[in-house]
Amino acid sequence: MILNYIFITIATFLLMECIAWCTHKYIMHGFLWQWHEDHHQPRANKYFEKNDYFFIVFAAPSILLFLLGRFWESHFYFTFIALGILLYGIAYFLVHDIFIHQRLKWFSRTNNFYFVALRKAHKIHHKDQHKNDGKCFGMLFVPLKYFKEALKNK
Repeated sequence: MILNYIFITIATFLLMECIAWCTHKYIMHGFLWQWHEDHHQPRANKYFEKNDYFFIVFAAPSILLFLLGRFWESHFYFTFIALGILLYGIAYFLVHDIFIHQRLKWFSRTNNFYFVALRKAHKIHHKDQHKNDGKCFGMLFVPLKYFKEALKNK
């Protein structure tokens, strides 16, 4: 039984990358661009962005699923779906906001090829600052060409 819950949590975490990609491309660079646009602008001593509203929006399903899993015992597996979403949110915060954008100075730079490729892909995404010009919408799964570049430059 515990292996089922571990599987649900890991599968949800991995599925969240696909959901994040679609959300980023079609919602953030779509009808909610007005929230995301300031994230693509140079930072001028601003700690919070309108883009941070998405943290609240994306936390809501996890909170709801935790509550449903707690109070609806026949659907206890909702708790592990919520956990997968929560863990992805934590990974997103650590990788995107802290490691890539250095909003908090917790991690220093690294030469690890995965993190170099990740940073390069994200830099390509931010290269164009307009709604329809984006590339590399994912966060943890990096296109292979950036891995090749990172390994070549090592």
